[in-house]
Amino acid sequence: MSSSDTAAASTEVADALGRALGGRVEDLRRLSGGASRVTSSFDLIDDAGARHRLVIQQDRGDRATQNGAVSAEAALLEAAHQAGVPVAEVVASGEGEGLGPRWLVATRVEGETIPRKILRDPEWEEARRLLTAQCGRALAAIHAIAPGSVPGLSATDPLAEPLPLLDALGEVRPALELGARWLDAHRPAGGPRRTVHGDFRLGNLMVGPDGLRAVLDWELAHVGDPVEDIGWLCAPAWRFGGAGRVGGFGDLGVLLEAYEAAGGRTVDPIDVTWWEAHATMKWAVVCGLQVSAHLSGSTRSVELAAIGRRICESEWDVLALMGVGPEEPVAVAPDPHPGSDRSPVVAGTPPFGRPTAAELVEAVAEYLETGVMEKSSGRGAFEARVARNVLQIAEREMRLGPGIAEDNVRRLADLGVDSDRDLVTAIRAGRFDEDWQRVGAVLAASARDQLRVANPSYLERPHP
Repeated sequence: MSSSDTAAASTEVADALGRALGGRVEDLRRLSGGASRVTSSFDLIDDAGARHRLVIQQDRGDRATQNGAVSAEAALLEAAHQAGVPVAEVVASGEGEGLGPRWLVATRVEGETIPRKILRDPEWEEARRLLTAQCGRALAAIHAIAPGSVPGLSATDPLAEPLPLLDALGEVRPALELGARWLDAHRPAGGPRRTVHGDFRLGNLMVGPDGLRAVLDWELAHVGDPVEDIGWLCAPAWRFGGAGRVGGFGDLGVLLEAYEAAGGRTVDPIDVTWWEAHATMKWAVVCGLQVSAHLSGSTRSVELAAIGRRICESEWDVLALMGVGPEEPVAVAPDPHPGSDRSPVVAGTPPFGRPTAAELVEAVAEYLETGVMEKSSGRGAFEARVARNVLQIAEREMRLGPGIAEDNVRRLADLGVDSDRDLVTAIRAGRFDEDWQRVGAVLAASARDQLRVANPSYLERPHP
């Protein structure tokens, strides 16, 4: 769409909003646009001259599910507001009227949603201090919403999610297979099924200097075990490198104490660990779905391609949550260039001379860093950074890959299988049900070696 077409579309939406709400619309700006909906902010000047700061969410109408429809979300937000959850207030919702199949207008809550800022910037220090208990109280209020009071909430079985999707993707991931087996064997009894937000985490929380201001993005809400939301908030992927178990910022004991004091049921921390492992498995599958869009050719993207190498982060985390880690120390490859990450030139290198393939990759990565990233901003700088990271992964794989492959073959042989696919088949058949600690240690060593290539700094984070 050209800039003139975009401007015309924006004008049409502004005019339609003015007619639907009664007033004049100013400063309409798109904030995000996903597969199922578009979110924009705007100011409404009513007939009395008062200014109202609002947002609109519009269903695209093509791939929106019942859970994703903003009309269903309007009812959920109103129920949440009545329950005392900090949320934006619904101003209006409807269908058509020049605003798409379904749409919702709500008050605009000011604050910050970017996790790295909330976790690290000094200006959010007081917010970080308050946030854990506030999240506990907000979750208790969410779980107090009677599921029957909100039409359209689906009920899900958490164990029906990971493996069928992995099978559909054709992924061979023994660590995730073992994780699914472990989840099935250790599933907590749970309690009454309640309304669950489904994506309660930093990024979906609007935070101000006074802490939590609004819970956002309710499109994944469903009926389930309330501890799912707690485990999702605590999952390693949603700590964004922060030290706190709760979202990278808080202590689980503080969260559970505030949750129970606000009316939530008593939660066993062991159950939270199970749901953390479930969340980690689910995130691994999401990563697989995203990279499949690139590999299938439907959405070619260096960002989506890079996400495929993040699955090993989830494998490393889920095995740690299961209580297993690699038994053997990592084999450190000799560094021919101390103080640098340059690739070695070893016997048997194809006769192409210097620079080697790895050194060429390194040179392009350096160009992206110094020649593109430093001269770009916004999306361009971000994509250049992702491309540089991808090239660094490729360079490390060239350097470390042969040794890692040999170690993997040896470990598989020790388990009595010939390939990762054979190991997946054996795990699913229950062959290792009585020996999952030993298999887990082998798979943790494999995940660690993948991280040495994909993201070495991840190994420096505190283990879950």
